[in-house]
Amino acid sequence: MSSTLILSLIAGYFCVLILISFFTSRKTDSDTFFLANRKSPWYIVAFGMIGTTLSGVTFISIPGMVKATGFTYLQMVLGYLLGYLVIATVLMPLYYRLNLVSIYTYLEQRFGYWSYKTGAAFFLLSRTLLASIRLFLVAGVLQLAVFDDLGVPFSVSVIITVLLIWVYTFRGGMKTIIWTDTFQTMAMLLAVITTIWLISDHLNYSFQGLVTTVTESNYSQVFVWDVKAGNYFLKQFFSGAFITIAMTGLDQDMMQKNLSCKNIGEAQKNMFWFNVILVVVNILFLTLGALLYIYAEANGMTLPVKADDVYPYLALNHFSAFLGIVFILGIIAITYASADSALAALTTSFCVDFLNFREKSEHERVKQRYWAHAGVSLVMVLVVIAFEVLNSQSVISTMFTVAGYTYGPLLGLYAFGLYTKRAIRDRFVPAVCVAAPILTYIISYNSVEWFWGYVFGFEVLILNGFLTFTGLMALSKGRVGELELAQK
Repeated sequence: MSSTLILSLIAGYFCVLILISFFTSRKTDSDTFFLANRKSPWYIVAFGMIGTTLSGVTFISIPGMVKATGFTYLQMVLGYLLGYLVIATVLMPLYYRLNLVSIYTYLEQRFGYWSYKTGAAFFLLSRTLLASIRLFLVAGVLQLAVFDDLGVPFSVSVIITVLLIWVYTFRGGMKTIIWTDTFQTMAMLLAVITTIWLISDHLNYSFQGLVTTVTESNYSQVFVWDVKAGNYFLKQFFSGAFITIAMTGLDQDMMQKNLSCKNIGEAQKNMFWFNVILVVVNILFLTLGALLYIYAEANGMTLPVKADDVYPYLALNHFSAFLGIVFILGIIAITYASADSALAALTTSFCVDFLNFREKSEHERVKQRYWAHAGVSLVMVLVVIAFEVLNSQSVISTMFTVAGYTYGPLLGLYAFGLYTKRAIRDRFVPAVCVAAPILTYIISYNSVEWFWGYVFGFEVLILNGFLTFTGLMALSKGRVGELELAQK
């Protein structure tokens, strides 16, 4: 596939996004940018959130990891169901009742200034790193497919990628993203389904033959019952639940979309239907992964050692030109659906939580929002370039590792606020939230020696949250009065 063709596809794709932006960003203000004036249709939000949640990490890493882990990733997906139930019934009613723009404002109302700033700072750190990791993945694919042939350095391709995202999001913000993410989710799903269908056709599989081949293959194992294994069922299940609560329910990016719905009833419908669709989509990705390896075996191919390279390698070197085009469009769609909303959420959090937007005129808000949006974009570029130098493992493993250490303090803060009525010494909260991830790392690093061979996986998030909760309990100084708690 020629570099000119791929560049033409990318240009055409972004023309569509910019066109959507043109129609959705007219007569906008800060309320439009942050929450789309709370008028987003719930079914549009639910569908668009699929692309935001999955990202290019899912598109490439999950199919690639099937050889090593089979379908055991579904154990985490089942945990997602529990996590989204908690979000829909516990967290979202709280956010709507308090009429929040930034969900971290809750921490100020419940604990105080330092807890609020600490929670918002951990979100900025977490989402910047995770969005950059996701963007790194697609930037690497485009570098391999296009920019290496043209002699364009990786850093320049990253700058171009982020600049294109900035162009169609800087005015309309969440109102634009709700609709661009819907378009991009549709493009991603069409890419996955088309790839599965065409590979099955090449291997002469009917639908029933496809299902039978995949379920009877060596890749179809779902459940692991070895307690010491890193992917033991209960570890994966509860890790999935807590990762969902932290990375969705305590994440400004994901909750900002839900808060753009008209009311709590529509937001909850959005969450429940999104949950169902997400399970189906993950099964599709795992099925695609099994098919990739079955296809390679049938054709005697030697695949790359790194799992993240398997799908791009086959799509760009061995599949038909049409399937290569489908792959490029799919990876662009799913990654930009994740990156654009991350930029908007980071801008929202920085403006509301650190620039005191509530006290400024609309003219001042717009001016500062533009600068904040540009600054967040620049930081993301720098982090992606740094990650290209440091990365040495599967991107999805890196993503969940980062989440475990950066979302843990948020999990502990919200759990303490929601499930206790105790007041805390607010000024010491930053120290607790920094100490908890450090202690988590020490315990995880020595777990084999200290805990009879136990290996920590993604459940480091649970440990991190527990240590934060314990530290806050140690800081507590008695119960908050019922009247005071109700006011907060």
